[in-house]
Amino acid sequence: MENPVIIFGANALGRAAVEIFESNDIVVYGYLDDNQELHGSEMGKLAVMGSTEDDGFLKLIGKKCEAFVAVSDQSLRKGLIKMLKERRKMMPVNAIHQQAEIAISASIGHGEFINSHAVVGAHVVLGNHCLIHSHATLDFGAKVGDLVQIGAGAIIGSEVVVEDEVFIGSGAVLISGIKIGKGARIGAGSVVIADVEAGKTVFGNPAAALKA
Repeated sequence: MENPVIIFGANALGRAAVEIFESNDIVVYGYLDDNQELHGSEMGKLAVMGSTEDDGFLKLIGKKCEAFVAVSDQSLRKGLIKMLKERRKMMPVNAIHQQAEIAISASIGHGEFINSHAVVGAHVVLGNHCLIHSHATLDFGAKVGDLVQIGAGAIIGSEVVVEDEVFIGSGAVLISGIKIGKGARIGAGSVVIADVEAGKTVFGNPAAALKA
């Protein structure tokens, strides 16, 4: 990637993405964020230039620069990605740390955030727009859907299937071969030894569904 990048989201995730891009010698223009109180301020050395709907900046995306969505809130993230696809006919770029380890045989989508010392193993299939935090491990043959968030230090065992929009907390362990249904949430530090149904929240060791 040669074009500069605009970061959507002036927050901690955005600042981490900037560090990744700059370490890879990619220029970052600045941030766009819908919090008007931030407009005109600086995050580090970069300005918060305006809102995510600012046509003056949006028209540059896909022509003179790229975009990266640094928003962890699922609904906001989906909305920004949809807007970029519909209005700019483009997908956000990947922010992959130089110290992440990605197998040659792994398949990676668009718009990924993969932080330092994350491991994406052999023949892993990673969907689009995922957030993979520091020291997370995806072991061989795992399949991960779109818009999945995997916390720092989490371990996704071999041949695990994680469907779209799943949240996996920091330090969680998913035992090899299980399936996590769409939109499920795995609590931090949990050890998951069986399939989790779509939309369920589980926590503990062994992980069990939280009672309503």
